[in-house]
Amino acid sequence: MAIERVTLTGWGRTAPSAATVIERSTRDVGALVDVIKSFPARGGIARGLGRSYGDPAQNGGGAVVVLRDHAHEAVIDHAAGTATVPAGVNLDELLRVLVPRGWFVPVTPGTRFVTIGGAIASDIHGKNHHLDGSFGSNVERLSLLLADGTVRELSPTSDPALFWATVGGMGLTGIILDATIRLLPITTSRLSVDTERVGDLDTLLATMESGDRYFRYSVAWIDPMARGKHLGRSVLTRADHATVDELPPKHAVDPLAYHPRQRITVPPLVPGPGVINHTTIKVFNELWYRKAPRRRVGHIESIPGFFHPLDMVGAWNRLYGRAGFLQYQLLVPFGAEDALREVLERFAASGAPSFLSVLKRFGAGNPAPLSFPAPGWTLTVDVPTATPGLRELFHLLDDLVLDAGGRHYLAKDAHTTPEAIRRGYPRLDEWRAVRESVDPTGVWVSDLARRLQLC
Repeated sequence: MAIERVTLTGWGRTAPSAATVIERSTRDVGALVDVIKSFPARGGIARGLGRSYGDPAQNGGGAVVVLRDHAHEAVIDHAAGTATVPAGVNLDELLRVLVPRGWFVPVTPGTRFVTIGGAIASDIHGKNHHLDGSFGSNVERLSLLLADGTVRELSPTSDPALFWATVGGMGLTGIILDATIRLLPITTSRLSVDTERVGDLDTLLATMESGDRYFRYSVAWIDPMARGKHLGRSVLTRADHATVDELPPKHAVDPLAYHPRQRITVPPLVPGPGVINHTTIKVFNELWYRKAPRRRVGHIESIPGFFHPLDMVGAWNRLYGRAGFLQYQLLVPFGAEDALREVLERFAASGAPSFLSVLKRFGAGNPAPLSFPAPGWTLTVDVPTATPGLRELFHLLDDLVLDAGGRHYLAKDAHTTPEAIRRGYPRLDEWRAVRESVDPTGVWVSDLARRLQLC
């Protein structure tokens, strides 16, 4: 397949770097071993669809191996409720296979354009973490191609240290070849969704704390520009997979029909700073809050409409203009709600524009040293990189989060420091020791790994 020199960025379109890009399938292990042997001095890293927001799938001056596989190669075990999937298959393709057969993936993030390998390497989470955990928590086994060209079979009980170092390990332990994941049985391709407007942060936290356990999925869109008594005003949506009896007649005819579509695509050249700015976002946030129902119960929505609304807009990251944007995702533990409040107060006072801001409630974490989710609250905001004073604001917020015992998500990060990661991930040295045991010469490396001194 193709080998060429390419300039790459993450989804935030910041910090571009050029690397030798090689496309391969995980099914051709021999070809992958040859690729590893040909890596330049600056090593290599695997890449899926490039949907991490920062630089974990970049390797300036080195090699980047883009993995491409096909969903028809996935093997579904209907009796066990699992699927064994090549790591280069993305969730979009996989869902087109699974949903009509009555299955759903255990965890999906806000986009279905993420590969199985990327989902494990980033240990992605979704709207159901409070009940079902992260993606890595639902992996039964995986095959890992190591730096020396050997393949290791891993599971939570077979070589668990390397398994959990790979989950959330940002591709720095090797190339994931395939994985067996647990599936969720469904009887329809729709969800029954409850929606309500919530006027302030205290009410929102109390409502989620008391009621999330009754829903598989829960997420709050939050207005990060609201201040004073309206601080934290939100639109809370919670859902479960709908049963056939809950469907209207037009959907009950073919209850597992699944046809995700992309409605529009943002053109390649959004002039100047883009269309995301303080004025447009303030208006958008006001309209978004006002248009939401005060309370609506049992509204039927499609899988794409509930889980992946932004996927309906192709290349939506171009809306932020040439300079791109930063996605800032933090976690603060339960009991540190005052820190969350101060983060929102500081953000609102700064005037930084953000229309994609969500709050979720995490459940128990898993044993992976670099896994992001842990019991607590996670807040995500998107902000144009060109926003004045943005770096200073985020570093201020970093201190608030870390002092509260929180952390930042490596798959979203494009600005934090090595010290912030050391504080947020106290088991970092444990992860380093496992990684070095299987890659003592540092074959696997990325721009993120260098920037944050992970290895």
